[in-house]
Order: sequence, then C-alpha cells, then structure tokens
Amino acid sequence: METSVRFDPELVRRYDRAGPRYTSYPTALQFTEAFGEADYRAAAQRSNDDPIPPPLSLYVHVPFCASPCFYCGCTKIITRDATAGARYLTHLAREVELQARLFDRDRIVDQLHLGGGTPTFLTPAQLVELHQILCHSFPLREDASREFSIEIDPRTASDELMATLAGLGFNRISLGVQDFDPAVQEAVNRVQPREAVLEVIGAARHHGFRSIALDLIYGLPRQTVESFARTLDDVIAVRPERIACYSYAHLPQVFKPQTQIDEADLCPPAVKLALLGITVEKLTRAGYVYVGMDHFAVPEDELAVALADGTLQRNFQGYSTRAGHDMIGLGMSSIGRVGDSFVQNLKRLDAWQGALEQGRLPIWRGYTMDADDRVRRDVIQDLMCRGMVDYHAVGARHGIAFTDYFVDALRRLAPMAADGLVELRSDRLQVTPLGRLLVRAVAMCFDAHLDPDVVTPLGSASGATGATGGKPARRFSRIV
Repeated sequence: METSVRFDPELVRRYDRAGPRYTSYPTALQFTEAFGEADYRAAAQRSNDDPIPPPLSLYVHVPFCASPCFYCGCTKIITRDATAGARYLTHLAREVELQARLFDRDRIVDQLHLGGGTPTFLTPAQLVELHQILCHSFPLREDASREFSIEIDPRTASDELMATLAGLGFNRISLGVQDFDPAVQEAVNRVQPREAVLEVIGAARHHGFRSIALDLIYGLPRQTVESFARTLDDVIAVRPERIACYSYAHLPQVFKPQTQIDEADLCPPAVKLALLGITVEKLTRAGYVYVGMDHFAVPEDELAVALADGTLQRNFQGYSTRAGHDMIGLGMSSIGRVGDSFVQNLKRLDAWQGALEQGRLPIWRGYTMDADDRVRRDVIQDLMCRGMVDYHAVGARHGIAFTDYFVDALRRLAPMAADGLVELRSDRLQVTPLGRLLVRAVAMCFDAHLDPDVVTPLGSASGATGATGGKPARRFSRIV
C-alpha cells in the first residue's frame, strides 16, 4: 500500500470535524444496556464452538491515579489511598475467575495489556499478584512471540518496577510524555522532568524490553511551535520504537479536570494546525513511518511491517498486529470484543464491585453486529489499516455488489476525490498520501450510524447543519 503521507494545512482545516477514531465499528456510542450477561455468555460459547477458535487478548483496566492530569478524558479515580489497589485486586480476581469459566482452557493468551488510569499505581508486589491471578485462570503464552504491554507513568517508575515487569514477561511499555516543556507541564498538572523519562527508557532497554512507545499531545495550553519542536527533537533523539501524537480535545463540559485549564492558554487553531504539521514533518524526516491515526513507528517495528505487508489491524488498543483475537475486558469500564459482540463493564467502582460480590459478571452494556455492521466494519478496517478497499474482495466476502450497496457512500466521497484525498477507481477506493491524515473523514462516509452531513467539507452549503448533524459530538475527537 501507499505509505507516504503529505500534509496540506488547508485540506486538514476543511475536513477537521468531530468524529470517531474507529477503534471499533460500530463505536461505543451504539452500545446498549439491552445487551446483558446472557448475550455475552452466548457470544463466548459461539467463539468456543468455532472450528478454529482465535487466541485470546486480555485488557486489564487499573483506574487509579494519585493526581489528576488536567487534559485527561480517561475513566479514572483520583486517590492517594495506598490500600485501594489491594481491594481492587480482590475484586479483579473474582472477575478473572468468572470470565475464565466461559472460555476453553486450551485457548492461549497471546496478548496482555494493562491500561488506566495508572497501572503503575499498583506496587511491584501487587503487579506480581495480578500476574498470578491471570496465570491461575488463563494459559498465558510464555515464548517470545507474546505481546505483554503496560502503560507507565514515568513519575511512578523505578528500576525495581522495570525489573519486575520484565521478569513477568512484559516486553512493551508505553510512557505518557505529552510534552517536555516545563511551562506546558505546569499548565496541565503533569510535571515530570525530561531526565526522569530518560531514566525509565534506559531501565527498560537495560531489562530487555523490545518496544518502547512514547505518547505526546499537541494542542495543550502554552504550547508553541518552537517549544513542541524541541520536545519532538528530544523524543527523536532517544528513538522509541513507536510514537503516538494525539490531538488535544478541550471538552471541559464533559471532562471535569479540564475546567482547571485556563482557556486563555490554549493554542489558537492556526498554531495547533502548525503543531500537527511539524510533527509529521519532523518524524517522517527522522525515518519514522506514519502508520495512521496519529501513530508513527520505526521501519522495523511490527506495526510498520504489518502496514507494508497488509496485515495491520485496529482494535480498542489502537493499531495492532493481533486484532483478530477475542479480547476480554477486565476491570471497571473496560471494553472487550468476543466474536461479533462488544461488551463494556460498569463504569462506577461501587457498581462493578457490587456485581462481582453477587457472583455476576459486571456487564453494563454491549452490542452484537448484524450483517450490515460486519460489511461496514470490514470496509472501515481496510481504510484505516490498508488505505484501500477492493470492491470485489469485499463483495465476495459478504455477498454484495459493492458499488450498488454503497452507492450513497461513494457519492459522499466525490468531494474528497475532487480534493485529491481519495481515488475512486473502477475496482477500488484508494486513499492518497494527501488523504492519509484524513482517513477518519473518509471512513465516516461508510458509517451508517452518522448523519450524512458529518462528511461534508467545512464551508460547503450542505454542511451548514453542523459537524455532527445533531449527533453527540462531545463523545468524538477532532482530527486537529
């Protein structure tokens, strides 16, 4: 596939609107409380009955943070209570046991991810206990092909922690950097010296972690083109295998910690656009491959290789080489996918704990895809991961005539074709280097759950109804 990317600020501005990140299709907005425990159990049984059941992926949500980062929109609990982790593990052990009963014992866990919150809120001893809980109920892969990853707050890391994680089989870490500039860190209540981050990276390399990912955010208060350029240069100098650079979405009406941010400090739109431009320019010039959706990787990284050979996947953890696995979500608010069904746990800690104390799976809501969802999911996956849709291949897989089935979507793509974002060929839809940064806008043309006006370029007469046509834009992120 075409792996180059071109940044055109005017086109990015025209197509910058709120929309899904498509870590799933349909998105979590379509999940419903009508989906319950019986539906999930049935999905697990169907998966077990598959002639070749897929391997398993475990996602464990650890919600605790010792202090709030003002930019954050994650589900979290702010506490300095050192006993909170122990109580959480007690309930998590019950959930692990209940989930494990649903899946055949010979189904190997290839992938494990600890997210948050702050997973390293747990002490090294508690992380060992968590690993033992998982090992007791699930067969975790032990060879080097496993992918065990964890999100780390550099302020809570130590050499002991890194040694412990390596001993448990973790081989990937993700570090929240956001920005190295002290003024920006102060504005978002995330003060962590550059030297502390470099120490954690050094410890990870010393203990044999094969992949280090750094997360950055552009559009934060007090950021300038010059200051963020310095952060990018510092990041490039340590050459992490992966870099994710996300757009900051300021939604204080939704995310209460953001009310602590002085809006006078926020980047003007033109500056934020320039921040995206220098990010793309600096990282690609340094040899990073633009994987898609804010993600960059060194050419030899698994994601870059998968992008090149057409095997890249996308799931709730972002880009992956193993998204075909059944993903089991563990912990409050976590999301999983088993077969064609999505499921999300209860979001409040007391409700999650209460369900487990009653011996119930703590399911809040979910969704089972129908035939139309499945074909649209495959099209959106092809766009997000391969930048191309083969009409015949999709039609043969789903028993449809592609151009007839998607006549409305192809019509909505016409302005994008005129702007050079896509090529509408007789046998395929091809995303161009200009369109790769805007692939979400392309994918939205195929989303049956969005108002058609969402995909209209800004400034077009038919787009006057607004970016989301009455849909809840507050749950979506913007491209810039």
